[in-house]
Formats: sequence, structure tokens, C-alpha cells
Amino acid sequence: MTIRVLLADDQALLRATFRILIDSCTDLEVVAEATDGREAVELARVHHPDVVLMDIRMPGTDGLTATTAICADPDLATTRVLILTTFEIDEYVAQALRAGASGFLGKDAGADALLAAVRTVACGDALLSPLATRALITRFLTAPAPGAPLAPPEALDALTAREREVTVLAAEGRSDTEIAGRLVVSPMTARAHVQRAMAKLHARDRAQLVVIAHQSGLVQPAPPSVR
Repeated sequence: MTIRVLLADDQALLRATFRILIDSCTDLEVVAEATDGREAVELARVHHPDVVLMDIRMPGTDGLTATTAICADPDLATTRVLILTTFEIDEYVAQALRAGASGFLGKDAGADALLAAVRTVACGDALLSPLATRALITRFLTAPAPGAPLAPPEALDALTAREREVTVLAAEGRSDTEIAGRLVVSPMTARAHVQRAMAKLHARDRAQLVVIAHQSGLVQPAPPSVR
């Protein structure tokens, strides 16, 4: 199956570079290009791409506003948003994750990393930089944005003990293989537990599961180290 990608970036040269790179792969295809967030939302509703490669900072309607609109649209429930940013740890990135983005990638990432990121997000996994995940969560995701409530603790009541366990491990940024190793089960079984937890918590994908785990209090931020 071909993964259909929408490019949203105000820089024509970057869009052209991304298009050449993506279209060179037999399993990937660029279906449209947007120059700002407003156009990204409009084109997403027309083409229903699997992945939107979204620049977070664009003139006019920015990537954050566009991400919020796309992730809130029930007709785009299967569309994933991958945020492109020049900063790995950025408050706007955290806001985008809260809004439903599936992860973020630095603009300085190499070609192989970009293609792998698109494929990862398309299959429903989160793409959170291992270097930045813990700092990002501690700094932003555990506190609600103004006017946005925390995920209620009672949302976790539907989870079994094992599903809570895998949710905690997923929130630490661990892969299915790493979770399987910790729990002494197969990666397929670990993934099944994660997917059931996502379904019960109404998480669009793994990234949103991470947000819910922290905002509901299932996972607590690590205390600051004492020197």
C-alpha cells in the first residue's frame, strides 16, 4: 500500500526537496503541497493523506493551528501529522502533540530519517525524539495549556493492570520490542496491549497515549536531580 503524503511548508525549495525524496520511494507518494496552514487543512480535507508533513512555523495560519484543525476533524481520523521543526524541544511542539500530532522531527534530519519517520507515523506509531522526549514531557505535557484541562484520572479505569503497565512503558518512550523485553512477552503481544490501551483511552496514536498517561497522573515527571 502506498503512503500518501501532504507537504506543508512555506519554503518552496524545501517542499521540492521533500517531494523528490518521497516520490523516489515506491511505497510513498506526495499528493499535494501547501504553503501555509490554511491551505494544509483545505488540501487535507480534499486528499485525505495518510501523513501531513507539517512545518510548525509558517506565515498566516501556522502549523499548530492547522494541526489542531486536522486532528479535530472526524473525517481526517486516519490522517497523521508529523511536525517539522528547527528546535527539538519547543513549546509549540508540545502544543501540537496535545492537539493530536503523532510526533516531530528536526529539519536537520537526514533523508533516511525523514523517510523512516513518515513510515513510522503512517502505521500509527509515535515519533518522539529519544533525546527530547523526557524533557519535553516534564516541561510541557504534564501541565495543561491555558484553558485545557488535564486528562481525568478516571479515564484510566477502563485499563487492565497489564494495559496500565504497557502504557507506562510506552510513555517512557519505549518501543514494542523494549516493552516486550521488560514484560517477557513477544513484541506482537506488547503491541496488542498498547493498541488496546489506545482504543480504551480514545488516543489517536501512540503520541497521544503518552500525553494522556502523563496528564492523567499515571506517570509522574521525574524529580529534578540533586547535584
